[in-house]
Amino acid sequence: MDIVRGKPAAGSGTRVIGLDIGGTKTQGLLLVDGIPAAEAMAGSANVQNVSPAQAAANLAEIFASLGAGAVQRVIAGSGGIDTDDDAAALRALISPHVPGAVVDVIHDTRLILAAGESPAGIALIAGTGSVAWGLSPAGEEARSGGWGYLLGDEGSGYWVGREAVRHTLRRFNLGQEPDELSALLLAACSVDEPEDLISLFHSAETGRRYWASKSAVVFAAAVQGSAAAQEIVAAAARHLAGLAADTARLLGIDGPVVVGGGLGMNQPLLQDRLRQDLERSGLTGIRFLTQDPVHGVRYLAGRDIQRG
Repeated sequence: MDIVRGKPAAGSGTRVIGLDIGGTKTQGLLLVDGIPAAEAMAGSANVQNVSPAQAAANLAEIFASLGAGAVQRVIAGSGGIDTDDDAAALRALISPHVPGAVVDVIHDTRLILAAGESPAGIALIAGTGSVAWGLSPAGEEARSGGWGYLLGDEGSGYWVGREAVRHTLRRFNLGQEPDELSALLLAACSVDEPEDLISLFHSAETGRRYWASKSAVVFAAAVQGSAAAQEIVAAAARHLAGLAADTARLLGIDGPVVVGGGLGMNQPLLQDRLRQDLERSGLTGIRFLTQDPVHGVRYLAGRDIQRG
């Protein structure tokens, strides 16, 4: 995929490129003297999701799309940046495209907080995966979750989709007819019988992004009144609020909480339940992003940030 906005011109001006590297796509933003000049989108450059060769190719597409001109700095936010080695590996993929530039590599949760223009607080991602990351006013950091779908990611799109599959199979085992949620899921997966979901779930043709996309079925069913779907949404909200609350306790802060990710930004029902659970946990300053996290680079570029 390739989306480009703006026509950046070569020449003078301080140029900063921001990258938001997700599991399915990479978003790029070019700032010239702090002003957005171009945006681009390509496939994922996260080596946990694609091969190093594919990641390099997608980064090349992003940098080519953002236009010519010397770049002084790159701020790249990506999931899976948990160690210095993780940061160094991503920096090695980026640096050949921006000779001489300073390359900051950070965890993508920092982009969430920055996009909310918060110097400190808790960033909560509810997307294909889930994680909370916090920064105290004193500069202390803490996180909760973000272990990946095999170990956690509770409340994420993948988790919601998987719970719908589990619900459907449980009803089948009990000899019950598919309910509203199950019927919608079977149709969305183009299968006739609940037991067909077992082989489909373990098929090489599906993966976490496929099942994360089925979370939309759960939200649709919940809006239509499905009690089972509503309980899955409520459980997702509880899990997500728990990530934020754990991070807040570790840092001794009570907010603000900036929520991003596909579910966090686009599912009103989840937002309502999540706000209630966050407030019940004593957290304040809750806000849901209305702009893509990559725009947090504008905020970070004006501040000194710890480099990964």
